[in-house]
Amino acid sequence: MLSRTASHLYWMARYLERAANLSRLLDVCFTLSLLNNKSGQAVIELSAPLVTTGSMPQFLEKYPAVTQAALLDFLVWDQENPVSIMACLKYARENAHAVRGRISADMWETINATWLEAKKLSSQKSIAPKYFFEWVKERIHLFSGVMMATILRNQAHAFILLGNFLERADNTARILMVNAPLLEEGSEVTQDFYHWSSLLQSLSAFQSYHELYTEEITPATVSELLILEKDMPRSLHACVRVMQSTFNQIKGDNGRKAKRRVAELSVKLSHTTIQEIFETGLQTWLDDFVTDTQEVGALIHNAYLDSV
Repeated sequence: MLSRTASHLYWMARYLERAANLSRLLDVCFTLSLLNNKSGQAVIELSAPLVTTGSMPQFLEKYPAVTQAALLDFLVWDQENPVSIMACLKYARENAHAVRGRISADMWETINATWLEAKKLSSQKSIAPKYFFEWVKERIHLFSGVMMATILRNQAHAFILLGNFLERADNTARILMVNAPLLEEGSEVTQDFYHWSSLLQSLSAFQSYHELYTEEITPATVSELLILEKDMPRSLHACVRVMQSTFNQIKGDNGRKAKRRVAELSVKLSHTTIQEIFETGLQTWLDDFVTDTQEVGALIHNAYLDSV
């Protein structure tokens, strides 16, 4: 497969997953800011997506204060902001258009229809944020279902999965990093049921939590589910396992270093306990994991996506 084709497929998947995850992050931050009665803490909650995406400096160049309206305009609708939801959907559509011959017709129609509808919603801007976030997540779920039902299990499929699950792992880790001070063992901050349920719902993990744990929600069990539970689709361990198995679909030895690094991460997650992670420091551990995913992304890029 040509490197530029692999690159389009890989980044199409990453941008779609990024749009869905930013929707999740904004949804939970808006919910938590409403639940918090302290205005200062509410601003901190609203600032979390800017910190997570590294776009705080660009935001402050355009807006005098962090408000829900400004955040919506910047991280949802502003197509000139490369990390906004609209920009991610646009870039995903452009990458899909470049490889229409390598994806199924149903996949192209789904992603194209999503972009056209998003532009209509963008022109209104009066849509309730929660409805829009749910709509984005539903459209990405629809695309994933169409992909699984219609595309050949070939190298094109493999690069889509690599982009999808690398982005998902990175975003799950970043959402956890936002909440790490509250999840750390020994934290003096006591959060109520609504905080924990909002965090779990942002990662589609609320129902899974109650299927696996009978006790009340605690920092240790939430962290264990979202980091180490291999059967939870958005956990870090599950994402790494999918990436490891996906590499088997890609022929050649170019990606040997990337394969080895992902295998090392898989072993690390398989043989780590949540208590060991807390002893290291949850924030420190998550920082290291994000660095690891960035390294894997760079190795994938060097092995497969650079033009030759």
